[in-house]
Amino acid sequence: MISIKHLRYFAALAQHRHFGRAADACAISQPALSLQIKDLEELLGAQLVERDRRQIRLTSLGETFAGRAQQILRSVDELADLARASNPSLGGRLRIGMIPTVAPYLLPAVIRRLTERFPSVDLRPREAVTGKLTEDLISGGLDIAVMALPASEPSLQDHPLFDEEFVLVRPLVDRHKPPPGIDSLREMRLLLLEEGHCFRDQALAFCNMAPGLSQDPMEGSSLATLVRMVGAGMGVTLIPEMAVAAETSAVEVSIARLAEPRPARRIGLVWRRTNPLARHFQEIGEIVREEHAILRRQDGAAHSSQPAQYA
Repeated sequence: MISIKHLRYFAALAQHRHFGRAADACAISQPALSLQIKDLEELLGAQLVERDRRQIRLTSLGETFAGRAQQILRSVDELADLARASNPSLGGRLRIGMIPTVAPYLLPAVIRRLTERFPSVDLRPREAVTGKLTEDLISGGLDIAVMALPASEPSLQDHPLFDEEFVLVRPLVDRHKPPPGIDSLREMRLLLLEEGHCFRDQALAFCNMAPGLSQDPMEGSSLATLVRMVGAGMGVTLIPEMAVAAETSAVEVSIARLAEPRPARRIGLVWRRTNPLARHFQEIGEIVREEHAILRRQDGAAHSSQPAQYA
């Protein structure tokens, strides 16, 4: 008989497309995982996986079976969540994701608050770009995610938390110049995050620029890298306001607010609409909102002590 264990192991293999990584994700040995997949194929009387020395591929049946297995596993997890939802306090495993332009600044404080508020929760934080978080939410690999809104999938519920402006980071020698307009900004070398980051797309959308239209575009893997590139005189960049204190304090750059209407984004909490823990998730959202407000107050105090760098 096909078991839930079979489905979980096969779903992990379908996700990772690698026996070693799938085994690690399931916390079992690679030979044990291989044996379980072979047992599943024997129960079905059909091949799910094409194997060779370098990689694996799912058969046509395997691809279809993987999708149905994920649906079944989501339903099983949500049955367990029904019991959790009836409790006054959240407990058990909580898989929470955050985008990379939020996680370094909010995640440590949010984890601390969640641990205090829900002492019986087993937190599993993850940082990933929006596309990966969305994929994991839909597949059941995540319970909730903090990301830029709106959520792109109708199966996901979003809960707005706060709006945040972008600020311009430019070399320190430019600190006395007026902030550039959009037309001038388009002519500058705008440093961008790599493909896949929603913040990159938001910055380009504000400038009304296609991905290939900035002057000699250069990319970085993090906001910290972009700010240091600006400090080296390689161009200018946009960063979210929450990142200013952490990323610019040790780099010789200047910060400027752009003219109205300023670029901004809305950050929110996202979960599957079918998840019965929405009441608890909204409480988690309030914790994230409160920690962002605390960070803003702290950053405001830091900015007032550095008037030469912040215009």
